[in-house]
Amino acid sequence: MQLRYNFRVYPGPGQRVALAKAFGCARVVFNDGLRARQEAHAAGLPYIKDTELQKRVITAAKRTDERAWLGEVSSVVLVQSLRDLHTAYRNFFASVTGKRKGPKAAPPRFKSRKDSKQSVRLTANGFSVRPDGRLYVAKVGDLRVKWSRTLPSTPTSVTVTLDAAGRYWASFVVEATADILPEAAADTGIDLGLNHFAVLADGRKIDSPRFLRRAEKKLKRMQKALSRKEKGSNNRDKARRKVARQHARVADRRRDWQHKLSTQIIRDNQAVFVETLSARGLGRTRLAKSVHDAGWAQFVGMLEYKAVKHGRVFAKVDRSFPSSQVCSACGMRDGPKPLHVRAWTCGNCGTEHDRDHNAAKNVLSEGRRIVAAGRAETLNASQSAGKTRTPVPAQRVEAGSPREGQPTLVGNPAPNRA
Repeated sequence: MQLRYNFRVYPGPGQRVALAKAFGCARVVFNDGLRARQEAHAAGLPYIKDTELQKRVITAAKRTDERAWLGEVSSVVLVQSLRDLHTAYRNFFASVTGKRKGPKAAPPRFKSRKDSKQSVRLTANGFSVRPDGRLYVAKVGDLRVKWSRTLPSTPTSVTVTLDAAGRYWASFVVEATADILPEAAADTGIDLGLNHFAVLADGRKIDSPRFLRRAEKKLKRMQKALSRKEKGSNNRDKARRKVARQHARVADRRRDWQHKLSTQIIRDNQAVFVETLSARGLGRTRLAKSVHDAGWAQFVGMLEYKAVKHGRVFAKVDRSFPSSQVCSACGMRDGPKPLHVRAWTCGNCGTEHDRDHNAAKNVLSEGRRIVAAGRAETLNASQSAGKTRTPVPAQRVEAGSPREGQPTLVGNPAPNRA
């Protein structure tokens, strides 16, 4: 399986200039390729093939006066940027034709130099890890890396990113073997919510930390200061970075907390089942801020790839399943209930239910039924039912948007978190 390991990097002043050039050139090549295909489509011409487009916007463009500066950065950066465009088009076409499941993918859009995140990706011939632990990037130099753990194998690609807070990151994709944990006796179902972040089938309730809500007062003050600054001034840029750093702290705290919680749940349970939620739909309601603050999708993604990594069973229960309407004791469906009803009594068997705990138990029962029917969501569960599944994609934040022979002196042993 593939995993993604993120590390903080600290480029020097000259290296920052070189990286800025790389970010800009990658963006220009992407936009040139997108513009060429849009113009061809508008003129009724055939779709420009990948190889022809690369010759036009990279090879031939370098020979012109307008794009001669593309030669100042590594060609690997430019080729990978164009591959991103190819992937975006393929996802769009697959979505239009119905071959791609899930929400509809939009056509590619032009990139802006004002985007909050700038990044370039390099394959193995464009970077290397030095024996002294530095990261060599072609035409940038040796970058100082803050190694927090050892890479399990030699990375096949690296993405260097500049975020809105001004921090530089190196994200390595590596091939990792499964770390199978000893078999656990328990299974659990999870009901996600806002009053409590998660309620488990055994009755445990996990309070929501509400990291954004706790930081709102400070963010409000900083955003007011930002709004008073003159547009285009250096002071406004400084204030913007302060706001971005505060938002980054909130996201980092949420991610760290969710990593610890998901790891604990995976270690304690042989099978984990969770109900899917429409975060996008709920994000358009008056609960939008609380929904985004909870970060359900990120948490479920952690549970899914950690289940594959550690040999656990994981399955998603469709959100149309009436987990809050069915009595977990007798199975009678008691009908929908308003959100303010947090406890109810079954009219058939008389069992008193806590709404969230009852839903978690129903999710557990439905998850077991899904696995028994061979419709599980993870690799190990699907194989146990005689089916196959595409490996879980590399996760951005498991350090973790994750191959052998890694140098042994790259960083310290991994902390006991995933």
